[in-house]
Amino acid sequence: MSKIFVDACLGKETAYTPVWMMRQAGRYLPEYMEVRKKAGDFLSLCHNPELACEVTIQPLDIVGVDAAILFSDILVIPNEMGMELKFIKGEGPKFDTPVKTQEDVDALLGGEEAANKLTYVYETIKLLKQRLPEDKALIGFTGAPWTLATYMIEGQGTKTYNICKKMMYSNPELLHSILKKVTEVVKYYMIKQIEAGADVVQIFDSWASAIEPSKYDEFSWKYMVEIAEYIKEKYPEIPIIMFPKGVAAFIERGLVYGNFDVFGVDWGTPMALAKEKLGSQYVLQGNMEPTRLYSKEKTTECVEGIQKIMEGKRHIFNLGHGILPDVPVENAIHFVSECHRVSKKA
Repeated sequence: MSKIFVDACLGKETAYTPVWMMRQAGRYLPEYMEVRKKAGDFLSLCHNPELACEVTIQPLDIVGVDAAILFSDILVIPNEMGMELKFIKGEGPKFDTPVKTQEDVDALLGGEEAANKLTYVYETIKLLKQRLPEDKALIGFTGAPWTLATYMIEGQGTKTYNICKKMMYSNPELLHSILKKVTEVVKYYMIKQIEAGADVVQIFDSWASAIEPSKYDEFSWKYMVEIAEYIKEKYPEIPIIMFPKGVAAFIERGLVYGNFDVFGVDWGTPMALAKEKLGSQYVLQGNMEPTRLYSKEKTTECVEGIQKIMEGKRHIFNLGHGILPDVPVENAIHFVSECHRVSKKA
């Protein structure tokens, strides 16, 4: 059976523009909070295929989105490479022993050896393929090497990225060594997600905006493109979505390239700019500002505006980043129904 989301990713004609939301399986849903309570904590939920499957499916049943995105976390990768991951209440994810030297890099597991340890992710995907409706696509995902490296080097989330950026300018060889090692793991991880049953994969570069535009290709984009190329060589039919957040200047300068299908547009990048620069080459995804979800009126206004800009161009509706935890569920449902309403072909 044809899946409208996969068709849209490949630029095919669809009856309406499909929609999904980043972080759609999450804290804004009371049903998610119940399952997370049952799991005990966030990481235990990621490691439990049965429960991860349940929360992945919830937004399809409750909100009406056109695709499910695997419930997991980007940091399971460095965790299985050998870095002990903790989620501290009120602080977020933390690695007690950040990567500081080449010896630290060499001590980490790499390539297929590390990817093989992520069995709980592949088991979740296999369960989802048994339980998802045939017409709903499953999106697998990974963090981009740069985003993963920021946590591995800083040891936690950061607002300044000063440790990473000090390395970028004073010891670029070490940073590239980390990025290369992570890239090799991600390549195998993506292939194993596809082989488990993912219909589409997305590469998130959440912290892309931390890099100045003139350095972005060298320290992030080229690694994302390398991963996409690796996937396409093995599975050319699988759509790939690239989502680098906060790179309007990079787009404006015409620096986006690579063998992938969909470009995710963040909310800080004008959709008209993305359309002008990338619309003839890639399907565009996005890009409503997530806080518009607090108002149904402002949601409708934005959805209609995006549809007007993208009329006649290949497009997938989404937010320009993740849905926030305190958004009313009814407002998320409204967003999805409005995306379907404005784009429905007569």
